[in-house]
Amino acid sequence: MYNGLINVYKEPGFTSLDAVAVLRGILKQKKIGHTGTLDPAAEGVLMVCLGNATKLCSFLEYKDKEYECRMLLGTQTDTEDTTGKVNETADVNVSEEEIKEAVLSFKGNIKQVPPMYSALKKDGKKLYELARAGIEIEREARDIKIYDIKIDEINIPYVSFTVKCSKGTYIRSLCRDIGNKLGCGACMDHLKRTAVSFFEAEKSLKLSEIEALAKEGKIDDFILHTEEVFKDLNSLYVVPESAKIIDNGNPLLRLNVTYDTGFDEKEIKDGDMFKVYNTNGDFVAVYEYKKDRGLFKPYKMFF
Repeated sequence: MYNGLINVYKEPGFTSLDAVAVLRGILKQKKIGHTGTLDPAAEGVLMVCLGNATKLCSFLEYKDKEYECRMLLGTQTDTEDTTGKVNETADVNVSEEEIKEAVLSFKGNIKQVPPMYSALKKDGKKLYELARAGIEIEREARDIKIYDIKIDEINIPYVSFTVKCSKGTYIRSLCRDIGNKLGCGACMDHLKRTAVSFFEAEKSLKLSEIEALAKEGKIDDFILHTEEVFKDLNSLYVVPESAKIIDNGNPLLRLNVTYDTGFDEKEIKDGDMFKVYNTNGDFVAVYEYKKDRGLFKPYKMFF
């Protein structure tokens, strides 16, 4: 079984779950999950977790993302993109300067009302299920952050821009809000996710490429193994007499571990995370230091 992360380039025309289903067939394993859904019409980076790395899915969903978007001014739809039903159209009587000012005004910490056509849940039902039934409910605005946004091209009624943003940002809704600010409405025409954390589109693999590499026995070279995700963390090494403690996934005291050469244990702070290696030298877990208890508590186990 493969364990780790693989940088998949999801092509337009199928869902993120479709991509995972195809990948299960290619790699011949069931334990596969993705972090961060891409709409069927969208394309780009889909960070996929394999084997024991599926425990990272919820953790990695919080990573920042980057997109290239083409927005259509003067058109509003029920899905907030051009795949939906047109609700309203308007003339686009705005200048390029007004467009630039409106787009750039969304940089920073903002509040965003998520779209009805989304996988968010209300009383156990996904919003898109309610939307398809003709039901629209009030959604609470959520805090998101636009780290950077820049315009790439203006060809009215189309505007192309690149945006770096936090988890929970809907680019469709960003287009909607920009259009509302301009007074003509807008929707998303095309979306490409160019990066998720350290995964970039330039280094991603299409499913057909993954299939070819798997047949050649070379796919392992393109999998980022679970341990490497935590390369920036300091390490703990369980001492031989404490082998059963880590094997059972129990908390560790300082006397149960040793540290990397040169590491000063006096520098350990509450909440610090560590990679943990068993007595065979295998990476098995990530632990978090709890100062009030004076021990390391399991955060994620990767047996």
